[in-house]
Amino acid sequence: MTQPTPIRRDPDRRPRLLDLFCCAGGAATGYHRAGFDVIGVDITDRPNYPYEFVRADALEYLAGLIASGEIGRFYAVHTSPPCQAGCALTVGTNKSRGWGREHVQLIPELRTLLDATGLPYVIEQPTGKAPVRRDVWLCGEMFGLGVLRHRNFELGHWTMPQPTHPKHRGYVRGYRHGVYRDGPYVAPYGSGGGKATVPEMQEAMGIPWTDVREELTEAIPPAFAQRIGTGLITAALGVAA
Repeated sequence: MTQPTPIRRDPDRRPRLLDLFCCAGGAATGYHRAGFDVIGVDITDRPNYPYEFVRADALEYLAGLIASGEIGRFYAVHTSPPCQAGCALTVGTNKSRGWGREHVQLIPELRTLLDATGLPYVIEQPTGKAPVRRDVWLCGEMFGLGVLRHRNFELGHWTMPQPTHPKHRGYVRGYRHGVYRDGPYVAPYGSGGGKATVPEMQEAMGIPWTDVREELTEAIPPAFAQRIGTGLITAALGVAA
């Protein structure tokens, strides 16, 4: 396992992190809180993104940085590629309802580019059939949030410990298989059927800066990325020590 490059703790300069497929910045905010300056890239305009933003195709942008050598400006790369090709919810819904929509799986090509950077990297995906390693997985209950939002994280060129997963306190509120259950968590996806309203999603995930439903349903809570980012910096400081 390649060890991360030591971070020099310059109080006037924070290490830069490249945030690909950034959406509205749920992950970015967590990494910023962990100590990184973040630059986001997304193919769609994201006016709610709270940090420096570039509108571009993420894979093309990353390939360009590698070819030009500009990737050396960054310490690490976080990626949240589209999950529909492997998400358990999407796959199950398409199968049960016969929608049969095809989604492009970008992860193999993305991983090849990330390996070529030589940098520590993260690939984040929902629990499902996406071809990612489950090096670390996080849940909202680990942070006392109002969502479960289980997410898997593949860690390239570095490692961190797996946090303990506490027992869930109850159900996710809403209908499932025609049965309504109440519970301490809301469902931050879709609409209707007892699923979360926009204000409920904002509060439950800790993302008050966007009120766009699509951005909230695709986001990960900042607490998740803050834990990953802190682990990344801790790993680097361990190398430096």
